[in-house]
Amino acid sequence: MRCPGQDPMFWKPGDVFEIPCPKCGYGVEFLKYDVKRKCRCGHEIVNPKINFGCAEWCPYGDSCIEGLPEEIKMKTKEEKKSRLRERIAQEMRRYFGEDLKRIHHALKVAQYAEEILKIEGGDPLVVLGAAYLHDIGIKRAEEKYGSSSAEYQEKEGPEVAREILTKLHVQRGIIEEICDLISHHHHPRAKETLNFQILYEADLLVNFEEGSFKNKDLFLERIDNHFKTQTGKRLAKELLAKMTS
Repeated sequence: MRCPGQDPMFWKPGDVFEIPCPKCGYGVEFLKYDVKRKCRCGHEIVNPKINFGCAEWCPYGDSCIEGLPEEIKMKTKEEKKSRLRERIAQEMRRYFGEDLKRIHHALKVAQYAEEILKIEGGDPLVVLGAAYLHDIGIKRAEEKYGSSSAEYQEKEGPEVAREILTKLHVQRGIIEEICDLISHHHHPRAKETLNFQILYEADLLVNFEEGSFKNKDLFLERIDNHFKTQTGKRLAKELLAKMTS
């Protein structure tokens, strides 16, 4: 099967273009799907307009990506994951609608999670996907039980998250891990993954910031007993100093 994007029948003006060789200045013609072309002087030029954004939704996208040179393949995969995270955030906003409190909470949790991720590692798609959707079960819990308690959030959240992630064509393994994190995000197990720990700490930070822990000593106890990453502990102590100054 030929990708429609590579069929000249569907092309637009600008899909065939010319750029000067950075080495000799000779004009080198590119077709929009060319990854690299070689100038007559022998210099190899990477297509500056290459765009595999379609790989985000196309069922054959991974095949296209796998055929790229390694440096472009890695960049394309990261861009794909970044766009996917943005779409998860958009779906969260759409689901909560006018409930700005829940939307802002999820965005702040994602912001703290991203800060911890940069230092501690972890899978950004799993952690940030879970951060955006960790409280997604609240709406259904309130409808079914008249309560948004942690127990009901965790019970209803995975099903709603799975519906959203499946619609976005997220890989099954990623969906299952995100849903698992959501299913117990208030209740750590005896042994947890780094991905869960980052989500858990980010949520605790926002809960404290929003006033859930009014007692300084209680939050200090939480830092000692529940924060495991060095970055999370640092952020917690900085927030504590700020909130109690």
